Amino acid sequence: MATLSDVKPLDAFQYVSFDVVGTLIDFEGALKDGLAQIAEKEGVDVDGEAALVIYREARYEPGAALYPDDTGRCYSRIAEAFGLPDTEEYRQFMIDAVGEAKPFADSVEAMARLKRRYKLIAMTNARRWAFEKYAEKLGQPFWAAFTTDETGTEKPDPAFFHRVFAHVEQQGGSKADILHTAQSQYHDIGISRELGMTNAWIQRRHAQNGYGATIEPEGFTAPDYHFHALIELAEAADKAFDA
Repeated sequence: MATLSDVKPLDAFQYVSFDVVGTLIDFEGALKDGLAQIAEKEGVDVDGEAALVIYREARYEPGAALYPDDTGRCYSRIAEAFGLPDTEEYRQFMIDAVGEAKPFADSVEAMARLKRRYKLIAMTNARRWAFEKYAEKLGQPFWAAFTTDETGTEKPDPAFFHRVFAHVEQQGGSKADILHTAQSQYHDIGISRELGMTNAWIQRRHAQNGYGATIEPEGFTAPDYHFHALIELAEAADKAFDA
């Protein structure tokens, strides 16, 4: 459902840009599954949602590295909280676990449908090595892709977005031709609004409380479009183009 009645129609865009981790790829599920495997092996009880909060807090810390490499350091904080062994083996296990995270159940179909309507752009805070794995699992739907390795920065830094704007402009498009789509209020929805983009919030955690592993924003930004699943955006786009 659109949150605004006068929002730019979906058939007016040429491009859709995407956050990847948390929007298309179930990072939180992979993180919790990896921790559950360690916890079972060690005979320790771990509250998955509580672990996500610890992860989120660790990502605020000075010296945090790029995703998913930083997952090992974050595991150390989780291990300390729950009494798990903090070993290099387990740190690497967690990096690998999130690096192999799977798409949400609707992501592959939704991306295939959206690809028929738009040029799709990946804008991810993941490093290129992890993004390549995710893109393959998603069916290689992207027209262009930007990772932290190319941009040298992470969202919500405006410089990340301006790198994408420049690429689109080189192809004859403009910022106004892009619909930015993401689940993170902190990394994407707030800054895309500040930069004058039309955005679509995919509220993956609509049935859960809190922000999970995603950094909590200082304030909530009402999106232009609001969906609970990516397939809802694909369905809305099909309807707009076929009207």
